[in-house]
Amino acid sequence: QVQLAESGGGLVQAGGSLRLSCVVSGGTFSRYDMGWFRQAPGKERELVARIRWNDGWIYYLDSVKGRFTASRDDAKNTVYLQMNSLRPEDTAIYYCHGLLHGTFNFWGQGTQVTVSV
Repeated sequence: QVQLAESGGGLVQAGGSLRLSCVVSGGTFSRYDMGWFRQAPGKERELVARIRWNDGWIYYLDSVKGRFTASRDDAKNTVYLQMNSLRPEDTAIYYCHGLLHGTFNFWGQGTQVTVSV
């Protein structure tokens, strides 16, 4: 059974930084596309960043480009999201996500990120 555990969320002032971590247990982490979604109150869940397993190509949501950096450490079964220059509109629950073969989805429980003005 694959389990994902996020950490690193919290409250930060606008312009500040946070680093999210997600440790994956079970399965074969190195074969998963790993990423981060977020969901703000009253809004749909959206993909923030995803790292492809085979070539390391990274997708970023337009609004976070240049501010957020996703990375992974296959030796530690961990994926990270470094968030800089945070804005109030980044406030959301952030979910770690794994995707296998484009079909099997794995989710973490979510971690709250709150950015104050």
